Amino acid sequence: MPPRVMTMNVEAFELLATSVLLVNEQGCVEYANAAAEDLFGRSRRQLTGQSAAGLFDDREAMQSSIDLANAGNVADVRQVSSLRRGADSVSVVVTTVALMGQPWPVLIEAREIELRVAADRNHRLVDEIETHRQLLRNLAHEVKNPLGGLRGAAQLLEGELPDPALAEYTQVIISEADRLQALVDRLIGPQRMPLHARPVNIHEICERVTALIQAEFRDGVAIMRDYDASMPDLQGDAARLMQAVLNVARNAAQELSVQPGGDDVPPPQITLRTRVARRVMLAHRQHRLAAVLSIIDNGPGVPEHIRDRIFHPLVTARPGGTGLGLSLAQDFVQQHGGIIEFESRPRHTEFRLVLPMEPA
Repeated sequence: MPPRVMTMNVEAFELLATSVLLVNEQGCVEYANAAAEDLFGRSRRQLTGQSAAGLFDDREAMQSSIDLANAGNVADVRQVSSLRRGADSVSVVVTTVALMGQPWPVLIEAREIELRVAADRNHRLVDEIETHRQLLRNLAHEVKNPLGGLRGAAQLLEGELPDPALAEYTQVIISEADRLQALVDRLIGPQRMPLHARPVNIHEICERVTALIQAEFRDGVAIMRDYDASMPDLQGDAARLMQAVLNVARNAAQELSVQPGGDDVPPPQITLRTRVARRVMLAHRQHRLAAVLSIIDNGPGVPEHIRDRIFHPLVTARPGGTGLGLSLAQDFVQQHGGIIEFESRPRHTEFRLVLPMEPA
């Protein structure tokens, strides 16, 4: 049976990150969007004409949902299923929808569970971090003026001291006021400046960061590269992207440099890996292509008690740390419309900088 002519424009489905299949009365696929090609690991031509239920592992349950929708007995059916993509099994949330007055009676929406959870988590993270940043900026503005008065008073006092040796104490006040002033400036200053976007080669940034880490830590940390040479340039502010990558990589190197030794501890190593991801949801927008830079270390992992707050300002588990490195890195990446994700277990901690290829 030749496919019928569709009266509805289906181009809108191509903009969705969700996989969409349009199914005829016989239960066969007549249309699959681009996201469905990625989810099922098959081309649109391969999917067209296939039994829709047969694309899923629990074929009988899916066929029952399709039959109900086809007969108009339900508006929609939502269920958890799985499918084979190459050698992998992928868990998905599937919604089977009955369509009225359309050339096809059934629409199937499928979304990978892990991707949905990750997208929801990233949206919450962006909103949560911005709330904390705004609180800190307000606090920093309140602290800034008293700091200036404190420093000025210490300078005036130094000029009135009868014993020059006492100037040592006023110098402590001045230096500490300057240190706090620098901290306040980092909290409220650079992230509000406009981006200077231009084509940026992410591998050039990786190489510069590698050189800086190697210069700082010498032979204490080995750095490996795993680059996707076909990755095109992305639009961004090179200075801020450089700082974001450096902050994450340096944080990993610092953790590796202070971990206790032992026969079961592998030599410290950081891997910089680049890949291209397709149809990625970032900051409530879908992007056709995104660059993914993974910074992977074989250290002990992120402590459990700070994992939910690791990107919040002033949160750190390292003695002497300011807790601003990862927070600023996340801020700089978010300014580009991206996100930093992470997963951590002993001997494998991976921070992923996900950046849209087009300007934010």
